[in-house]
Amino acid sequence: MAQLYFYYSAMNAGKSTSLLQSAYNYQERGMRAEIFTAALDDRYGIGKVTSRIGLKSDSHLFNRDTDLYKNTKELQKSGTIDCIFIDEAQFLNKQQVKQLTRIVDQLHVPVLAYGLRTDFLGETFEGSHYLLAWADKMIELKTVCHCGKKANFVVRWDETGKPVKHGAQVQVGGNDTYESMCRKHFTELVG
Repeated sequence: MAQLYFYYSAMNAGKSTSLLQSAYNYQERGMRAEIFTAALDDRYGIGKVTSRIGLKSDSHLFNRDTDLYKNTKELQKSGTIDCIFIDEAQFLNKQQVKQLTRIVDQLHVPVLAYGLRTDFLGETFEGSHYLLAWADKMIELKTVCHCGKKANFVVRWDETGKPVKHGAQVQVGGNDTYESMCRKHFTELVG
């Protein structure tokens, strides 16, 4: 039975690594896995999912206008799809999360979505909000704060090394821009 899974965490918990390993497991068994990632993050190349430890794979791109249900039906014309993987799932919109539920319920294809739960202000992203509400299974991937406690928040740093307390929700960046922290240290810096 197909289900919608949401693997969520703060940054640097291995979401892309986990996605790539799971997709490889399908492919190794002769099954077809299709990977989608957000078009707005092209730090490692266009149409690439890349992990910090060096794993990478080609992927389909999605933006705010992409119809994931329609794309999946189109991809099915060339054969059975055994699983859909979504990287950077926080960048999905409400309609796209609903499309993922249709892929599961009507096309009977499991969907594994990986993304951040919250932004640099501790607010949920639109995609994460609806995945938390509608996913069949939610799995937290864990990382640690500099103090050793579980990190479940992300601090954004400005160019002078100060924590950012306002601004656009989306700013693509890596370790030079963001740091995962526990709630205590996040609150001390951001409020």
